Amino acid sequence: MRFLSLYKTVERGGPPCQDEMDRMGKLIEEGMKAGYLLAVEGCLPSAMGVRVRQTNGDVSVMDGPFTESKEVIGGLAILKANSKEEAVQITKDFLKVAGDGECELRPLFDPQDNPTQQ
Repeated sequence: MRFLSLYKTVERGGPPCQDEMDRMGKLIEEGMKAGYLLAVEGCLPSAMGVRVRQTNGDVSVMDGPFTESKEVIGGLAILKANSKEEAVQITKDFLKVAGDGECELRPLFDPQDNPTQQ
């Protein structure tokens, strides 16, 4: 099964330090080699982003930064795991390196999987 992991954290004023980058780089390299990490991306600051919303047919566009948000999406990963429990363990290992924040794990649709058995 594949899972989308959205990492949410308090937005920082700048990029990670070199030590943080090195530790995350090592974790990513290990995950790619082991085959459980299929893709990973970090997000740029919310000041560079935009939110597009549709409500009852009306579309609104709001430029960042999103100061009303307590947390913003800091990055995402696509994980390959045999179960939700395995995906949770992979995510716990990620948070040990990433630090404070939370990850939302969502199974990704695959017509070969039966979502009622997850």
